[in-house]
Amino acid sequence: MGLFDNLFKKKNCDICGGEIGLLGNRKLEDGNLCKDCAAKLSPWFDGRRHSTVEEIRKQLELREANKNEVQAFHINRIYGEDTKIYVDEQKGNFMVTSAQDPKNGNPDVISLDAITNCEIDIREGRTEVMREDADGNEVSYNPPRYSYDYDFYICLYVNHPYIDDIQFKLNDDDITIESRGSGINPELNATYRRYNALAEEIREAMLNRPVKAKAEAVSAEPVVSASPAAAVTCPYCGATTTPDANGSCEYCGSSLK
Repeated sequence: MGLFDNLFKKKNCDICGGEIGLLGNRKLEDGNLCKDCAAKLSPWFDGRRHSTVEEIRKQLELREANKNEVQAFHINRIYGEDTKIYVDEQKGNFMVTSAQDPKNGNPDVISLDAITNCEIDIREGRTEVMREDADGNEVSYNPPRYSYDYDFYICLYVNHPYIDDIQFKLNDDDITIESRGSGINPELNATYRRYNALAEEIREAMLNRPVKAKAEAVSAEPVVSASPAAAVTCPYCGATTTPDANGSCEYCGSSLK
């Protein structure tokens, strides 16, 4: 009974002092944390189990002070789609959030000078496309066909009190390309090329610190990085293409209107 008594013994949060429910405990290195206090931690923080009560208390103090930084944040540039990087050029800060209103949710306001590196992580997945034979069995095509999925991730590494890195997916949906052979060149796909260009734009901007001199006037309207246009399959040449300004295929020039 002693073991079970200890297991179900009520605990109190070492931060707020409140009672922790049966499934609400978040273990710390030297104490306990309730789920309400845990929800106030940075979404980019992943070292909770190896943090002390004092370290968590200090982070929550910084997070509370961060609310004022968020309200004072002046957005000049925006990069990304679902999850976005917001840049305040005047103060030299940035924040990353998927909230529709970037000033909700208390996103961490971080100095651009804290960025130590920015990497692009392109993740590829491959699945063989099968067909059904006369007996209803799934068999390979000859030659085999494969479906490739690509996801673009931005990885920002920072020198920060409680954040080591910020990683988020750039594309909303998988970029899927089907091949009738063993290899593929994703650069031939217009959607892949556009996300690759957007990722490179973000990396260049983050590493080159897009901060204007304080004496310069800062635009009141944020500059939004262009999102990739929707790609379509050309019915004339079969290429995956993004229509140009005239609504024509970028490869064969046929009208797609």
